[in-house]
Amino acid sequence: MNKNLSEPLDDAELTRLEDFLLNRLDDETADRIAATGGDEGIFAVSELDGFLTALVSGPNAIVPSRWLPAVWGAEEPAWAAVNEFQEIFGLLIRHQNSIVDMLLHDPQAFEPMFGEREVEGKTYLIVDDWCHGYMRGVALDADAWSAGDADIEELLRPIRLWGTEEGWRRTDAMSDADQERERKAIPQAVRDLHKYWLVRRSQQSAPVRRASPKVGRNDPCPCGSGKKYKHCCLQ
Repeated sequence: MNKNLSEPLDDAELTRLEDFLLNRLDDETADRIAATGGDEGIFAVSELDGFLTALVSGPNAIVPSRWLPAVWGAEEPAWAAVNEFQEIFGLLIRHQNSIVDMLLHDPQAFEPMFGEREVEGKTYLIVDDWCHGYMRGVALDADAWSAGDADIEELLRPIRLWGTEEGWRRTDAMSDADQERERKAIPQAVRDLHKYWLVRRSQQSAPVRRASPKVGRNDPCPCGSGKKYKHCCLQ
């Protein structure tokens, strides 16, 4: 059954997508990429969710031909058949579109797909994969992101803490309470980042309006010479 391209993936579809990402490379290929220091791409749906969220929240539209290689890493999957690519690509696009729809129409309901871990009866949010994915998305258009003002760096701060090696070193020196506060700051930072760039994209695409009416060829020249425009400043 065909589904709306903005319809969120159900649990079975998310499991299918995660299984594909996790198992798309055989052990030999994965070992070869790791041995050469190559990029193994994205393996977890949580990281993929962060990656796609950054893509739809940034200063420019990024087409699939640019971001798909970042998902696959050093090697594109060996597709079993053409319809397998179409299936997986369809799931990726639907998930991306559902993020767009949520951030545009109900941003306060948007929540990143963080993982969870239970330790001694207490549940902890695992935000590292998601934040790493988000920063991977930012890196695809790094120059444009860096053109933002100081607000951008402040909004990215909690995501950088959990999504970069430098950030992880900083969290090691933080108390548990401070770490928890920074984790909880991420969802609102993501909403604000999307809003920040949405406003700037709309300003850039707004039509230019003339401050005064257009001067016709046969109108008096606005310079005050008394001549027609076509015989004066138009020349």
